[in-house]
Amino acid sequence: MMSLAWPLFRTTEQAALAAWPQIGCGDKNKIDGLAVNAMRQALNQMAIRGRIVIGEGEIDCAPMLWIGEGVGLGTGPQVDIAVDPIEGTRMVAMGQSNALAVMAFAPQGSLLHAPDMYMKKLVVNRLAKGAINLALPLADNLRSVAKALGKPLDKLRMVTLDKPRLRAAIDEATTLGVKVFALPDGDVAASVLTCLQDNDYDVMYTVGGAPEGVISACAVVALGGDMQAELIDFCQAKGDSEANQRISAEEHHRCNEMGVEINRVYSLSELVTSQDVIFSATGVTGGDLVNGIQQVANGVRTQTLLIGGADRTCNIIDSLHSW
Repeated sequence: MMSLAWPLFRTTEQAALAAWPQIGCGDKNKIDGLAVNAMRQALNQMAIRGRIVIGEGEIDCAPMLWIGEGVGLGTGPQVDIAVDPIEGTRMVAMGQSNALAVMAFAPQGSLLHAPDMYMKKLVVNRLAKGAINLALPLADNLRSVAKALGKPLDKLRMVTLDKPRLRAAIDEATTLGVKVFALPDGDVAASVLTCLQDNDYDVMYTVGGAPEGVISACAVVALGGDMQAELIDFCQAKGDSEANQRISAEEHHRCNEMGVEINRVYSLSELVTSQDVIFSATGVTGGDLVNGIQQVANGVRTQTLLIGGADRTCNIIDSLHSW
């Protein structure tokens, strides 16, 4: 898989570069469409037999790389692909921080194949590996992680998303004295930051997209952390309206077709069954994980985080694109 590291890194770069000129345009779908087209073009030039096993777009009817779509030249290794062409399209549209172009490669059959739906996620670094159980209340997990890290609860740092659906979780954590950092968007970056050395966070808990969850799982595996996840239906995330019930019924049908279960806790080894993974994230707007694209005198600069699971490497790649 490591022979694919360079073409994967170039793919997320191309998606980020395609979206970058539209920062602040206010049109999420336009941004997604540009990134999707750039990614598809780059993937179809690779000597791989690739399949999109989980992708972005179905929840919000945005442009997407279709789940089940075949990509590549049809020669070379068989590859499972998890993709979010732009994690944080709203942030790009509004000129906000922490937007990324992200993708992960793994050997065929090693990534969870699931619909684009909501997923509950819990991530810790290697020092707290084995200390989480998503079937238990969040408070129990926070106590367990604090014990594993040898920290009092008031020194524990949890990162989540600043969304109404997570208000109860934020209140539960702060009641225990845990310090909560709520980001507008971007749980892939939050998951990676939780697992990096000298990390800013001890635990990441959120309810977000399933594609971001599987992509994050690839990074967590490579970085030696731990993660559990649970697919949840639209009614659980958004409320029990008639429209949401219809979406929820469709999600249950698709999960049955794909052989995955809603409200079942998946361990990290079930989300990603191989250590031989590659993760790439290129910054579009500036953020905590990588820098955004910057215009310079002779072109633009990009920054990409490239993580390899087979050799346990984590690289920051700065590139100058000159015209």
